[in-house]
Amino acid sequence: MRAVKSRDTSPELAVRALLRRFAPHYRLHRKDLPGNPDIAFIGLKRAIFVHGCFWHGHDCARGARSPKTNADYWQTKIARNRARDEANAEKLKSQGWRSLTVWECELKDKTGLEKQLREFLA
Repeated sequence: MRAVKSRDTSPELAVRALLRRFAPHYRLHRKDLPGNPDIAFIGLKRAIFVHGCFWHGHDCARGARSPKTNADYWQTKIARNRARDEANAEKLKSQGWRSLTVWECELKDKTGLEKQLREFLA
């Protein structure tokens, strides 16, 4: 588990590369915000979380699979991650922020993701 990165992952770097084209003024990993968003636009009060499908229990093919060994541990861990993500989104919302979750599987469609990011930041 120590080898799993929480910052500067490949999906996060890909989202940041997309954002640099049209919205380059963002801050990374703000510890003063609930959930420590991967990307934050302070003036707009927008937070972007880039989640791995497996680690956060997305309902796509990659997120739906579960390990065969120690299955109970992984199911509870992923359930805790999902509950924590929802709680952080609610805390951000109560502080007047809007949040967007970008899933790892959404990076396959770069044009669609760019459109989604532009609409979120508009």
